[in-house]
Amino acid sequence: MEILNALVLLANFVLIPALSYGSQLALGALGITLIYGILRFSHFAHGDMMAFATMAVILFTWWLQSMGVSIDPLPTALLALPVGIVVTALALLGTDRVVYRFYRRVKAAPIVVVMASLGVMFVFNGVVRFIIGPDDQNFADGARFLFTVRDFRTATGLDEGMGLRYSQVITVVVTLAVVAALFWFLNRTRTGKSMRAFSDNEDLALLSGINPERVVTVTWIIVAVLVTIAGTLYGIDKSFKPFTYFQLLLPMFAAAILGGLGNPLGAVAGGFVIALSEVGVTYAFRKFLQYLLPESLEPDSLMQLLSTDYKFAVSFVLLVLVLLFRPTGLFKGQSL
Repeated sequence: MEILNALVLLANFVLIPALSYGSQLALGALGITLIYGILRFSHFAHGDMMAFATMAVILFTWWLQSMGVSIDPLPTALLALPVGIVVTALALLGTDRVVYRFYRRVKAAPIVVVMASLGVMFVFNGVVRFIIGPDDQNFADGARFLFTVRDFRTATGLDEGMGLRYSQVITVVVTLAVVAALFWFLNRTRTGKSMRAFSDNEDLALLSGINPERVVTVTWIIVAVLVTIAGTLYGIDKSFKPFTYFQLLLPMFAAAILGGLGNPLGAVAGGFVIALSEVGVTYAFRKFLQYLLPESLEPDSLMQLLSTDYKFAVSFVLLVLVLLFRPTGLFKGQSL
């Protein structure tokens, strides 16, 4: 019984939150790795593009809510996702036409394009703050819990309980569907194979008749889908605050690099590794160990390695370690 209580406690506070958070990071890291693998630069505006996409979803969600539209118990934001994707795709394609296309034509060094993406980051950061403000915004409605801690305790008779939020279930299910659809697209469709060929050898792909601008356009559209879904799921699961999405840039890049920058499978794996590391290192294991250890060995301290205020430091440390000891990541990078 004590072991079951310990496992339930760990699942409630570590495993389930890490699975949900890892799904969100995986989608964000997929966008980063696609841009790097095909467009050959690190997109530092990724976090603020995610904030912009989520803002578009929020504004349309508020409009739907004001019209009395609801899909209870699910959040209305799911209905607003297609609009957010379209708005974000137009913003990304417009940015590419105004900014990034010029650097592709002159074959600028990747670091130059990275610096341009920093400028894009500041622009979209300002746009989001100007339109929706810098504060937390709540746009989630519908039922909050699939089942609560009290329901779990009553059903199982255990001392510890486990609650499961709708947002966590939606996050995992949607992520599985999106990742499966993306891998099918890249491996089974003609356009996806063209993107992989372009990523592997740009010159050979051009000689084969692949249209580079079409590949770039499809890439940005896919990235728009990924950032909109990732940002919205994060906002529903936690909250929307523009600066938080800027902070997510570090763990998303860490996930992409840890898995192998340019490798979609690695980005997904890296997202879950980063999430589990952040949640695990900042969790206080005292109560968990009290269930497993004899009373004489029970710890007096919280058994927490880092405060939750430093969770992004975990991503930074993992990023540094990977760059030092395995720069290609867990999987070989630069291959779609």
